[in-house]
Amino acid sequence: MSASPTPAPGGSTLELEVGGMTCASCAMRIEKKLNRLDGVTATVNYATEKARVSIPAGMDVASVIEEVEKTGYTAALPAAEPAAAETGTDPELAGLRNRLIGSVALSVPVVALAMIPALQFTYWQWLSLALAAPVVVWGAWPFHKAAFINARHGAATMDTLVSIGTLAAFAWSLYALFFGTAGMPGMTHGFSFTVAASDGAGNIYLEVASGVTTFVLAGRYFEKRSKRQAGAALRALLELGAKDVAVLRDGQETRIPIASLRVGDEFVIRPGEKIATDGVVVDGASAIDMSLLTGESVPVEVAVGDAVSGATVNAGGRLLVRATRVGSDTQLAQMAKLVEDAQSGKAEVQRLADRISGIFVPIVLAIAIATLAAWLITGHPAAAAFTAAVAVLIIACPCALGLATPTALLVGTGRGAQLGILIKGPEVLESTRTVDTIVLDKTGTVTTGRMTLVDVVTAPGVDETALLRVAGAVEAASEHPIARAIAAAATERTGPLPAPESFANIEGRGVQGVVDGHLALAGRASLLEEWSIPLDSTLAAAENSAEAAGRTVVSVAWDGQARGLLVVADAIKPTSREAVAAFTQIGLTPILLTGDNATVAREVADAVGIETVIAEVLPQDKAETIRRLQAEGKTVAMVGDGVNDAAALATADLGLAMGTGTDVAIEAADITLVRGDLRAAADAVRLARRTLGTIKTNLFWAFAYNVAAIPLAALGLLNPMIAGAAMAFSSVFVVSNSLRLRGFRPRGTTTPTADTTTRVLETA
Repeated sequence: MSASPTPAPGGSTLELEVGGMTCASCAMRIEKKLNRLDGVTATVNYATEKARVSIPAGMDVASVIEEVEKTGYTAALPAAEPAAAETGTDPELAGLRNRLIGSVALSVPVVALAMIPALQFTYWQWLSLALAAPVVVWGAWPFHKAAFINARHGAATMDTLVSIGTLAAFAWSLYALFFGTAGMPGMTHGFSFTVAASDGAGNIYLEVASGVTTFVLAGRYFEKRSKRQAGAALRALLELGAKDVAVLRDGQETRIPIASLRVGDEFVIRPGEKIATDGVVVDGASAIDMSLLTGESVPVEVAVGDAVSGATVNAGGRLLVRATRVGSDTQLAQMAKLVEDAQSGKAEVQRLADRISGIFVPIVLAIAIATLAAWLITGHPAAAAFTAAVAVLIIACPCALGLATPTALLVGTGRGAQLGILIKGPEVLESTRTVDTIVLDKTGTVTTGRMTLVDVVTAPGVDETALLRVAGAVEAASEHPIARAIAAAATERTGPLPAPESFANIEGRGVQGVVDGHLALAGRASLLEEWSIPLDSTLAAAENSAEAAGRTVVSVAWDGQARGLLVVADAIKPTSREAVAAFTQIGLTPILLTGDNATVAREVADAVGIETVIAEVLPQDKAETIRRLQAEGKTVAMVGDGVNDAAALATADLGLAMGTGTDVAIEAADITLVRGDLRAAADAVRLARRTLGTIKTNLFWAFAYNVAAIPLAALGLLNPMIAGAAMAFSSVFVVSNSLRLRGFRPRGTTTPTADTTTRVLETA
């Protein structure tokens, strides 16, 4: 189930920045308003303050923005470079902070005078009025404004509750001061947590009006600041890229802004500089620090023809790179898009919270009116009735309910981005809850996907180093993957290789050449047979054993004699066994799925600890295999990396794509694992389950808080000011509980981004 709107045929999907929302009810009202337009599908997220809108062909974006503005809010297309991102400030956050500071300074004396009878001098009540008035009018202005706008549209939100509650307390105080006995010189009254019967005309509630305003402002400020922190992963990802680049034109270097770079441009990257965009090396060789983007701590060697990614750092020599992808097509931009999609969508559990918030406010207003009427009908003083009704309004503000899901989603997906785990949508979190089986593709997932020299068998009297040196030299002139694997291993073990003379590539059978004066052959046994060079019994037995295990054997001979065998295979990743053990620990049954023969598959499965193997499956049949497992009652997760895995990834209940794989596989999956480490798949499931658990905890406490607090307030057992403090605390609790996800750590592996990305994304 997708959380994002699906564009209509011929239409488009756009994103709007929405301003003026103060709670989940606001978001729901805007969403309903937009969805009433013909052909429009919209979702509005309170936490990210964004709307994703699918509009039909021919509809003007301005008309969508106008509809939002009619609802009483602001809307605009995102700026290319938001001012807040450039300056590091948020105007709305700064405004809230100023109002909060002013309200605290004015409210503290008001609250102290009301609570401590010893401080109540002759005309203390009039000083309280002078101090409280700016708080109620200026400090609470955002609530009054929002309540007025909502009232014009026949709606009520959290701001309605706050505005009515504070204005009612202030109005009652004015009545008591000017028309009752509260304004008399020497008037005093105590402070208690319960409501006691008294003369309503002799009581003022200025401490309620100013105190509640201050508490709610504090809650709103910390909510806003926490949301900014929680969404910092996305901003930090976008800020990782280079800001300018040295382009090579007509042999001269010209430094231009990154936005001016075009596909096909060649640019220079010096040691220590960030690579400006995705491209291919056309000159030079170097080591690339990929940790900022992929989390891999070991630099990757690149040379001419190798692909490089933007935002990675050149740790070695000078490189000349030709741009292949720029702007929104780069790997960095696609990663940011995945994070943003996940954070702006809504899980089913969030839709439930939104529906409840939408009807919650009218119900609370009805309860407050009923409370006031019940207290008056039963003969209680008007002051007691009024106080209980105001307490109901204040305690019931549904901000905790509205923040329960989005803040956890923001922090969870942001932490995932730090660890190289990109969660595509919030509904993915719910999929992880029931997954019990994980299907692993073999090549490129459990194994490296690259040919590697795994064994060397020498003939009697032949030195292994000499065998590798000769074979590596002749193979180094070939571009075949097997030849490159042998040449790489030989270089690593023996050092620089001599250049072969009279090199020849015998198509489909091997290579030949002269190395250090010796005519060398490397290839199939049939190539040696053409030269009447047989394998002795030891080498022949080793060849049969290796081929029976599904491995590739390269026979090596020189000077008319067979000198040994080189065994090449797709090596198992060193962390795969640990990853399989991690799957078992979290309750998942691993299954190996591959198109290779059963012997090879069984050998790999035994090496990593997998019991169940499904082998010799054609690419087009992988998805059918997933469906068969689902039909057996299993909830299936699939991990893959290739184009042939895409259909299976999309079919699975939860698809996880290795970020080292193809774009098609990544697009089809629900979660992308940026690192090529299979352990990240177990971490992804754990993080998703932890995030879902946090959401459920938040919702439970938000519901429990309101269910328990409203009756207490209605019975007069909760002073309105204490109710305001408790309401603000509930929101802070929900946000703080969500921020605990920032402490999530992978199991059994050092956080790959500890020295780099974590520092960059610390506020995420």
